[in-house]
Amino acid sequence: MTTFQELDLSKQLYNSIEELGFTHPTPIQEAAYSVVRSGKDVVGIAQTGTGKTFAYMMPILRDLKFSKQVTPRVLVVVPTRELVLQVVEEIEKLSTYINNRVLGVYGGTNINTQKQAVAQGTDIIVATPGRLYDLALSNVLKLKSIQKLVIDEVDIMLDLGFRFQLLNIFDLLPKRRQNIMFSATMTNEVDLLITDFFKAPQKISVALSGTPLDNIKQTSYLATNFYTKANLLNYLLEDKEEYSKVLVFVSNKRRADLLFNSLEEVFGSDSCVIHSNKTQNYRIRSIRQFDEGSNRILVATDVMARGLDLDGITHVVNFDTPYFPENYMHRIGRTGRAEREGKTILFSTEKELESKERIEVLMKYKIPVLDFPEEVEISKQLTEEERPKEDQEISKNRVSEEYIPGPAFHEKSQKNQKTNQGGSYSREIAKKYKKPKTRGDKNYNRRNKRT
Repeated sequence: MTTFQELDLSKQLYNSIEELGFTHPTPIQEAAYSVVRSGKDVVGIAQTGTGKTFAYMMPILRDLKFSKQVTPRVLVVVPTRELVLQVVEEIEKLSTYINNRVLGVYGGTNINTQKQAVAQGTDIIVATPGRLYDLALSNVLKLKSIQKLVIDEVDIMLDLGFRFQLLNIFDLLPKRRQNIMFSATMTNEVDLLITDFFKAPQKISVALSGTPLDNIKQTSYLATNFYTKANLLNYLLEDKEEYSKVLVFVSNKRRADLLFNSLEEVFGSDSCVIHSNKTQNYRIRSIRQFDEGSNRILVATDVMARGLDLDGITHVVNFDTPYFPENYMHRIGRTGRAEREGKTILFSTEKELESKERIEVLMKYKIPVLDFPEEVEISKQLTEEERPKEDQEISKNRVSEEYIPGPAFHEKSQKNQKTNQGGSYSREIAKKYKKPKTRGDKNYNRRNKRT
């Protein structure tokens, strides 16, 4: 097995890695190191949790010379604010003995503060696409000096609709640059982006899209509805020793809040939640508390937890079965990191079984189904989206469950039966000064004057 000593690292880089306690590079780190250093365009396909950030940053930092120039030379684009913070932190870890400047910029915070930070100068800028484009348009951030462009988690970036912003950013960058792209999956959209903007890229693939990590034990349960799933989750989480650090994935923000409320009733401050409707400070605090162990349970949507390097997660619970099987791969990749053992549990309703089958086809693995615990109550309560369509229409925007339709129209009251005749003054004036029979007929008016 290759060690970091065998790679051509600088002394400063090696010291940083040694302090972090790493001795062997991951497969993607080993495969990407010499290719990224060569200056060629690179496309790396590797599963979440395999050390992609170090895979592209080690070779970049190895050859990044000290400079006093104000404009950045390396640009890293990531899909979410949380990933900006994480990548900046990872770069700073590697840069302990290297004299460089790193800046992270993202939306949801004061742009003027970020403009001031950009104006002070930076070597590496890590950004979300929207805020990056806003700063570039304001002419504070100059991108013409960028030598290396890294697009991380590109598949989720395209899923979030950032293609248009990415294309605009490409237009602002110099033609001569090195493009480095990392992704957990290779989709048609990703392939099109590579074809349009990359020059003969070298592809590195250390794991096929959909290959489950060997150190993750997968199980599943069948449940009837949302609240039955919630009862099952509450039952499992009662074992605090076994479920000591649990990341729970749900399909959308509304269900995330519903589930969080259910967990909070049972476990109080033991749980926290993140999704895009939460403020930036709230999200950062939730992630920090979960990472440090203050909170045992974190409820999250796919977008928020994508790419986050959260240490020591014992279980990933797929509360909702994802429609796209690739998303399942990203989710389970949150546990079993750094070659540790991990466990995942998938909850599926009858309607979600088709999605479960797609996951199993992609992985070429049948996820074992466990018997539903007898102690868990099967709830008859339904969420709005689980109710029949006619019930959904009735209950929309209504607090009361009982709804009795009334007639569509009603008779006007007596005082409202009058029609608008215009003001009484207008009517009297109209009687006094009658209009001519033909407006503007000069001959008619002339004849009347003669008589």
